[in-house]
Amino acid sequence: MSNKPEGRPDERVTLKARKVSFSWEGTPLHWVPGDPFATHTINVLHLLLPAGERWFVHVYRQVLPYIRDERLREDVIGFIGQEAMHSQAHDEVLPHLREQGLDPTPYTAQVDWFFEKLLGDRTLPPGRARRWWLMERVALIAAIEHYTAFLGDWVLNAEELDRRGADPTMLDLLRWHGAEEVEHRSVAFDLFTHLDGGYRRRVRTWATAFAALVFLWQRGTRFFMENDPTLTDGRASFKDFYVRGRRGTLPATGDLLRSVPRYLSRAYHPSREGSTEQAVAYLASSPAALAAEEGAS
Repeated sequence: MSNKPEGRPDERVTLKARKVSFSWEGTPLHWVPGDPFATHTINVLHLLLPAGERWFVHVYRQVLPYIRDERLREDVIGFIGQEAMHSQAHDEVLPHLREQGLDPTPYTAQVDWFFEKLLGDRTLPPGRARRWWLMERVALIAAIEHYTAFLGDWVLNAEELDRRGADPTMLDLLRWHGAEEVEHRSVAFDLFTHLDGGYRRRVRTWATAFAALVFLWQRGTRFFMENDPTLTDGRASFKDFYVRGRRGTLPATGDLLRSVPRYLSRAYHPSREGSTEQAVAYLASSPAALAAEEGAS
């Protein structure tokens, strides 16, 4: 994982939503050839992200009136546009999975409940209680975005996926999304700092976000492996994840664990994670992003 000291003012980019589209007719069920586990572990993104990113957008629309910095407000509006597009792009993979015999509805119903009910709006009186719940969710998003940026940086550098012949359309979806996550990686943390920034809240919400992501991800991977119509013994274990991390087809366990103290450091800022230059360079060459630019013009 890169850990570059970025974040200088001249590195700020204007965030914009790119109206991408993908065609899935030629994408095989196991789009990492010969590796159902790596395929399905990454496929969990298609189940988690649509509900999660709709929730991000919902929370941030409530937060806009509290933002006192116009530059940050512009970044948040750009973030909202990008996250809405991410949600839509991953949602469009689900019919393709159904056609291949993997109906994700039982799992996505649980994810929808998690974001819409457990982390949704609550009937609270105006004032401190309502603001407290809003700030908790802003802090949760900052913690989650630390990991989406981590994953974005990983997939931009995951050359082993190319060497193993991973489906180019799926790689473009993942890298377009990953590049935008790196591009806007500071927005959620800057917003949290602007509105609250309390260290105890940062630690508490990190613990909640990390536990929820680990739980939901392993549950999603097991769901896919158990329901894959081509597998007779669709088991999934931490050892499988660790081994793929060593091979380079999934994030390395050590890199993931080392990301924890970085976020919990009082000196943490997301600008030191990943590379804006690399993200912008990929977005300038992504087939889907280029097609979106042509469509817009």
